[in-house]
Amino acid sequence: MNLLKNCWLLMRPRQWVKNGFVFMGLLFANEWRQPVMLRRVLLATLAFSLVASGVYVLNDLLDRERDLHHPTKKSRPLAAGEISVTVALLLLALLWIAGGAVGLWVSRTVLLILLAYVAINILYSLGLRQVVILDVFLIAAGFMLRILAGTVGVGIAPSQWLLICGFMVALFLGFAKRRAELYALSGETSNHRSVLEHYQPVLLDKMIVVTATCVILTYSLYTMSPVTVQNHHTESLIYTAPFVVYGIFRYIYTLHNQQTGTEPANEIFRDPHILLSIAGWLMVTLWLISGS
Repeated sequence: MNLLKNCWLLMRPRQWVKNGFVFMGLLFANEWRQPVMLRRVLLATLAFSLVASGVYVLNDLLDRERDLHHPTKKSRPLAAGEISVTVALLLLALLWIAGGAVGLWVSRTVLLILLAYVAINILYSLGLRQVVILDVFLIAAGFMLRILAGTVGVGIAPSQWLLICGFMVALFLGFAKRRAELYALSGETSNHRSVLEHYQPVLLDKMIVVTATCVILTYSLYTMSPVTVQNHHTESLIYTAPFVVYGIFRYIYTLHNQQTGTEPANEIFRDPHILLSIAGWLMVTLWLISGS
């Protein structure tokens, strides 16, 4: 039982919430009422969850020595010595093979997107994560590949506004994560991510402001786009923007006042305001487009 529990922890199932990006195309292309398309997107999400869990296993394998000096990561199964390297490698292979098989079942395009995701993360883990700013852009690329898997991967034409908005959301979360890591380490970066030595709080704060502004602008422009109005037969999607603005502002608040945010996926479950803003946005959006 302990082995299964540690394998489950190594897969980081809470991080699967990030794969919600796969559903963006389904929602905004008005394909969510089509059973066949819904099934394909669900399978693409499952494939991404399995492959992403394999990436987390790889990261923990490469970082197990450094994680021993981290205040929270030292309790991870590999760093704590509760699971062997051999078992972790077997789990990694199983996750990638299973994820690739499910992806191929959906389409060859999804499989290619998954392979690109793995390649980017291998390059990231082997050295590119030490390159300031590029490290966050590579993280954002992973979110973009999720959106592409749920659009072109299943035969949905992605909206240009949707793509740029998703990219800005990913950059915002990436820079906020780096800012939170500086808070968590209290300036002691030598035993942790060396790239943090090149990030200054004022620099990250400026990047967070820029990307947050871009998220609000691109989402608002998307809701008012003539193509969006034509597709959904409503000009009222702009009224979902306050949920987006509130969620972003609340995230920034928790980042600075509660010094959280090192794991963006966990913030959804930790802060009820963020959770309610997401739920409210989703319900109002579905209500507005359900009549189209």
